[in-house]
Amino acid sequence: MDGKTLIFPFLAIVLFITQTPTAAKESSRPAYTNFIKTKCNITTNPSLCVKTLMSYASTVKTNPRILCKEALKVAIKGARSASLIFWNLKKQEGISQYEAGAIRDCVEAVKSAVHELKQTVNTIGHLSGAEDKESQLHNAISYASSALTNAETCIDGFSESEEKVNPDVKKVIDKSITVIKTLASNALSLISDL
Repeated sequence: MDGKTLIFPFLAIVLFITQTPTAAKESSRPAYTNFIKTKCNITTNPSLCVKTLMSYASTVKTNPRILCKEALKVAIKGARSASLIFWNLKKQEGISQYEAGAIRDCVEAVKSAVHELKQTVNTIGHLSGAEDKESQLHNAISYASSALTNAETCIDGFSESEEKVNPDVKKVIDKSITVIKTLASNALSLISDL
């Protein structure tokens, strides 16, 4: 298996991230886009934050809670795309049994991360009228942090036995997980700022 075969899955994630609905971009007011730019400055990757969330400016307006929900939805989409890439990678010719097992574990870890991110979206949705807002906010931060931990678990499975893993396979996994972690980390930064 060569690196050229494996670069396609990574490019699919990059393309996903850079796609933006044009209707939202065109109808956004400067105040809305400035709000997103300002909020994204506190994240771990401001440029990716702006790139992935700017298309939601007309939905978000200047509501930080809605911004968090949209950031989480973007992270969920990224995780689902990575999971699909992992399944396709597992089916490629030349993947060893060890690699296939590690990839299967990655799919499960990413599935858990998606579940945690969905829990975070749900919790953020209940913040506005909650009497226990501080407790709910703590829960949202915990769920988002758990999603990051689950994503990291995937990489651990490939790092433990590097000699059993094709470097090209590891590279695709590492880059895909980095995208998930960056998107989730950006969302976590926005949630922590609520």
